[in-house]
Amino acid sequence: MAIMADAVVVGSGPNGLAAAVTLARAGLEVEVYEAGDTVGGGCRTAELTLPGFAHDVCAGAHPMASASPFFRAFDLVAHGVELLAPEVSYAHPLDGGAAGLAWRDLDRTVAGLGRDGAAWRRFFGPLAQNWQELVALAMSDTRHPPLNVMTGIRFGRRLLEQSTPLWDMRFHDDIAPAMLTGIAAHAIHPPRAFSGAGVALLLGTLAHVDGWGIPRGGSQTIMDALAADIERSGGRIVTGHRVESLDEFRDARTILLDTAPAGLLRLAGERLPARYAAQLSKVRYGGAACKVDFALSGPVPWRARDCAQAGTLHVIGTRAEAVAAEKAVAAGHHAERPYVLAIQPGVVDDSRAPQGKHAFYTYAHVPNGSDRDVSDTVVAQIERFAPGFADLILARHVRTAEQMPAYNANYVGGDISSGAMTLRQTLLRPTPRWNPYSTPLPGVYLCSASTPPGPGVHGMSGLLAAGHALRTRFGITENPLALIRKGNRAAGIERVDGGS
Repeated sequence: MAIMADAVVVGSGPNGLAAAVTLARAGLEVEVYEAGDTVGGGCRTAELTLPGFAHDVCAGAHPMASASPFFRAFDLVAHGVELLAPEVSYAHPLDGGAAGLAWRDLDRTVAGLGRDGAAWRRFFGPLAQNWQELVALAMSDTRHPPLNVMTGIRFGRRLLEQSTPLWDMRFHDDIAPAMLTGIAAHAIHPPRAFSGAGVALLLGTLAHVDGWGIPRGGSQTIMDALAADIERSGGRIVTGHRVESLDEFRDARTILLDTAPAGLLRLAGERLPARYAAQLSKVRYGGAACKVDFALSGPVPWRARDCAQAGTLHVIGTRAEAVAAEKAVAAGHHAERPYVLAIQPGVVDDSRAPQGKHAFYTYAHVPNGSDRDVSDTVVAQIERFAPGFADLILARHVRTAEQMPAYNANYVGGDISSGAMTLRQTLLRPTPRWNPYSTPLPGVYLCSASTPPGPGVHGMSGLLAAGHALRTRFGITENPLALIRKGNRAAGIERVDGGS
């Protein structure tokens, strides 16, 4: 196959498409290659259970989509994507009908937490007031973090608190600590770790800003908007083409890989220096997900009624239960009562299922490489907090951790973070190099979630990698975010949210 493009992107997940958008906005001829039949990577939507039920195949709620500097510059709304924000960003049900509710309105959240409300305000209030600085810090390349001293101090103090034995000192009751631990467990890593605490700080803050958005029609709409922009800019997207070797792109001036380190090893083969190849082979892959989707005949009957207003729920119980479940997974065991993340898009999007019915999304944390179908365990865990749930099930679809890589090769062993969120692998993703996106091969860059800032639908890994490629391979030094905004103006797309 003759490749005439200036730049080739392998993989069409959020970061791959963000990289392609950035390169195309710089005036380069870009080609994207995707093994699947559709673009999207971990951000696709499909009828997994029954006709008419639209399920997000992996990512379902998007706290970072409206906050990410890339997506704010790209402007999803102007490109036809409607991000719907539930009034309750996330809920955390507990036994006995209690629940922690993270309303988008911080005051309302505080009011519902009783004597821990003031402590919650002190914890998240200053971060929410300065959320743009926090996002800039959390979504940097970790080598050149923006210097905002007060935000750094606020973030650092809370990070230390929630990753040490001090993490219980701020609160008196069970609900607030459980809520924080539920967010921290998104890292699929023991919650009292720097990575989990960092996730809790960022996502917890965004819950009280724009909320945790759910795209109308499904996550695929985000990917389709990016793909349409690439093609409008003259780029070409080739689906159904599994790239077997970098040799396919000998004539391209730069190649960006939206792949895990294992993918780079496969594609580059013996072209990589032995030392770097050894570093890539030592990348650890972490806890995994078993995805279980349900077609329901009605809404989930949560015992705590306000949970019905939440887009996302953390179904595990107390902080101690969450810690025990995540430690079990980290040790290679299945938790008897696993952490279950659930999303009910029908709270804000009635297009996901036939009238009166609901598409319900869950995944349970399991050990890496697990072949166990844990759907019965998931049903039991939901039933614990929503009696009668099992009676609503019309159909279910299961994808075990072992099956995840067949859907997305970046999910090694079912690790949807594309690399364990250890302290070292959070700060030095994927290997200890000053430029985390470059490789020893001239013009070849990594742009996946295996590079900073890590997992999530934010596009920043793609943007940052593309920026390096533009500077070093093409001498284009303009800020890539400025290129995105300039492209919007040239196409007649106006900003609608006043962001920058």
